[in-house]
Amino acid sequence: MSAPVADLLLTDATVLTMAPDGLAPRAGAVALLGDRVLHVGQDDAGLTAKRTVSLGGRCVVPGFHDAHQHMAWFGASLDEIDLSTPPIRNLDDVAAAVAAANDTTPADRWIVGNGYDENKIGGHPDRDLLERAAPGRRVLLTHTSGHMAVVSTAVLEELGLSEHGRDVPGGTIALDGSGRPTGLLQEQAQNLLTPLRRPVAVDEVAHAIARASEVYIRQGITSVVEAGVGGGWIGRTPVEALAYQRARDAGRLAVRVELMVVSPVLHALRGTETDDLGNGIDLGLRTGFGDDRLRLGPVKVFSDGSLIGHTAAMCSDFSDEPGVRGYLQDDADALVDTIISAHRSGWRVATHAIGDAAIDLVLDAYERCVRDHPRMGWGGRPGNLAPRHRIEHFGVARPDQVERAAHLGVVPVPQGRFVGEIGDGMRRALGPQRSEWAYRHASLLAAGLVVPGSSDRPVVDGRPMLGIHDMVNRRTASGDLLGPDEVISAHDALRAYTYGSAYASYEEDRKGWIGPGTLADLAVLSDDPTRVEPNALADIEVLATVVGGEAVWDAGLGIGDPA
Repeated sequence: MSAPVADLLLTDATVLTMAPDGLAPRAGAVALLGDRVLHVGQDDAGLTAKRTVSLGGRCVVPGFHDAHQHMAWFGASLDEIDLSTPPIRNLDDVAAAVAAANDTTPADRWIVGNGYDENKIGGHPDRDLLERAAPGRRVLLTHTSGHMAVVSTAVLEELGLSEHGRDVPGGTIALDGSGRPTGLLQEQAQNLLTPLRRPVAVDEVAHAIARASEVYIRQGITSVVEAGVGGGWIGRTPVEALAYQRARDAGRLAVRVELMVVSPVLHALRGTETDDLGNGIDLGLRTGFGDDRLRLGPVKVFSDGSLIGHTAAMCSDFSDEPGVRGYLQDDADALVDTIISAHRSGWRVATHAIGDAAIDLVLDAYERCVRDHPRMGWGGRPGNLAPRHRIEHFGVARPDQVERAAHLGVVPVPQGRFVGEIGDGMRRALGPQRSEWAYRHASLLAAGLVVPGSSDRPVVDGRPMLGIHDMVNRRTASGDLLGPDEVISAHDALRAYTYGSAYASYEEDRKGWIGPGTLADLAVLSDDPTRVEPNALADIEVLATVVGGEAVWDAGLGIGDPA
């Protein structure tokens, strides 16, 4: 029987396979057939191909997989005022940006900005600043964390909050010294905006997704996890999955997507008395439904808030704000019940937990899940498999929490890029001792955990090579070394953004590495990340991106079909 003819053969390459232990870590050629890898080896093994491209020694890696980001939010932000630093340096810059938007935005439209960081610009904007910049207009400026936002007086009036605040469970309406709302809405208080801002039209969300996809493929990203759809302050429409389907149907969703469903969307399912369905979404769909292009992932549960915003639930005070320890976003018992109920109903669970007090609560809940409600099989696979429940961010983790997470088989999902972009704010919030526990990596690996790579984009710049750079260098924007014991090698950082993220999604059998039968998702880089100086990692360029055997981005290598 003759050997198959490959669709594409890449030769003269430096291939970093990221393959599991025992398989070749490096190769020189890759052959693709359909949407799968046909061959990887030191040479072409005598294969013939419809097209052969010599890469001149350039580096081939598995496509990058961002395990926690917000695609629709990021895509929408591309059409909003950019309030990140740079270009915004102070509150005067914020006012100028809002005033400029006031001149160009129709009077019946909201003025919307995204990405400000009060730690970098001298404080939060407030309603008075917004009123001076855009008198009488509805203005919404979202914090870079997404966990708070500032609105104008016109919006406060619509909410009935012009002169007095009110209690919001799991959230805060900030007040000035006279008890007057400043316009700052924190955590669950942002849900007050839902009647005014949600739902977003499905086609508008699909457009934002497509805009994000165009950016992602140019950065070597082939898979993402969308960290919250369908409801809460993070979701954009109750039918958000439909927006992803529309983008896919239109040929504008080039990357593979796993959707986290936010926990408020779950409701009691109706069936027979013997079904014991628990909580879920309509039709009984749960984790794993879909295909390799678009599928349902875990339930997303928010347990606390933001570290730099001082709303993360901590066991002791923030160093720069004595008396403040943040808070949980719901009653502790209710949060535990939500997690256990989702587990019992067949979902994997991904719980946002940044502060160490929140992490304690989530670990307690996960321990009860596996102890009191064990299940055989997971994700369509037989056998007694661990659920691989996740802790999103795992932001400030004590050494005992690292060991406990490893014992429970939890997947921690830290963001290495946070160190470079918001690390100075984290250091101020935590002080010298606890900042050593922030967004760990080396200690997680040492404990035997498999760690994914992620960005939380648009909270920070989500380019994978920037994330890899910060995992290896751990330098803040001011140049300080944050947590030197958490520095890892470029190989381990690259493994996080490939194999580690696939593992976090229970997909390591077919993605995250390059081997016969794996999905043909590749990125071609200008240099080998494991051979350059650590401070040069951020300068490595993505020259081509292949998803399912198709070149979706090619900067001139000729990998794309000339026809």
